[in-house]
Amino acid sequence: MAAGQTVTVYGAYGHTGRFVVAHLRERGFVPVLAGRDAHKLRTLADRHPGLDVRPASVDDPAALDHALTGSAAVINCAGPFATTAAPLIEAALRATIPYVDVAAEIEANADTFAHFTDRARERGAVIVPAMAFYGGLGDLLATAAMGDWTKADEAHIAYGLNGWHPTEGTRLAGKVSVERRGGRRVRFTKGQLEYHTDDLPTLQWHFPDPVGPRPVIGEFTMADVVTIPSHLPIPEVRTYMTTEAADGVVAADSPTPTAVDAHGRSAQTFLVEVVVRSGDTERRAVAHGQDIYAVTAPLAVEAVHRILTGRTAVRTTGEAAVRTTGEAAGQAAGRATGLGVTSAGALFDAPDFLRALSPHITVELHP
Repeated sequence: MAAGQTVTVYGAYGHTGRFVVAHLRERGFVPVLAGRDAHKLRTLADRHPGLDVRPASVDDPAALDHALTGSAAVINCAGPFATTAAPLIEAALRATIPYVDVAAEIEANADTFAHFTDRARERGAVIVPAMAFYGGLGDLLATAAMGDWTKADEAHIAYGLNGWHPTEGTRLAGKVSVERRGGRRVRFTKGQLEYHTDDLPTLQWHFPDPVGPRPVIGEFTMADVVTIPSHLPIPEVRTYMTTEAADGVVAADSPTPTAVDAHGRSAQTFLVEVVVRSGDTERRAVAHGQDIYAVTAPLAVEAVHRILTGRTAVRTTGEAAVRTTGEAAGQAAGRATGLGVTSAGALFDAPDFLRALSPHITVELHP
């Protein structure tokens, strides 16, 4: 059983990190509060008496090793992940524990697959990037929608957000991504990432009720273009964002999220529709809920729980669930379950994982 096990949360005092800490406690885990700012960690610890506080900078390997000592897994919530992911993965490999992050940065996630797949596979490690609203949820929905299909021609992920008030971390990550791209935009086409300077189109997406038809920005590219193609042979992966959300996240005067309930969630609502197409046939999956930052916590924590209890189904191209590990393997800190860097849809039984997210996210599958 994973209950009672220690999980290090790096960036625990950040907006998403606080949700993750709270959800870990709800699930019976014991979080270790880690991050770069000792003062913010102590302030957070005042709200969670008894939790261990371990300050650590990403450029201090010894401090990172201490932050992970005795933990069964680590969840990295600290952006920009272009800076934090590699040092935390290195520390997780030294500690031989699973690593999960909530990165929405396309290039940072691509770097994780490119730089760590072979080393992690050699060590039998589990590394799951983008286990979050962007990247993880879309991947799970696309995998579930695929069903018994082994390939598809296109995958479309439309984000029906009623608005988007970005956190400071989101703004910083976005700035880093823009700098890395030299002002260019990115899309996934013909089986690869492509950088371009084309204007982004505005079109109409007919979301299911209660959202209905909404204008969206086409090729508003999110982390799904890394996670989905990492294990599903789909040459065209396109993402869309409602115009009100796209405008909000880039506006200089957008406020940060404001809590409206006892869980700390904002009033933001979302509906995500995924459409996969093979020839003339389409399959769909829909998810809806409240607050994209808050729902990242159950996604990341459920992933850790399943890794540590051996509830994984590893996929390879054209093969579904080719190896399922048992609980005994999972209790060995997930080491026996690992095939290196892997996405949510590849590592888990997607429909079962999505059902486990209730009541945080409501999911409908339309094969």
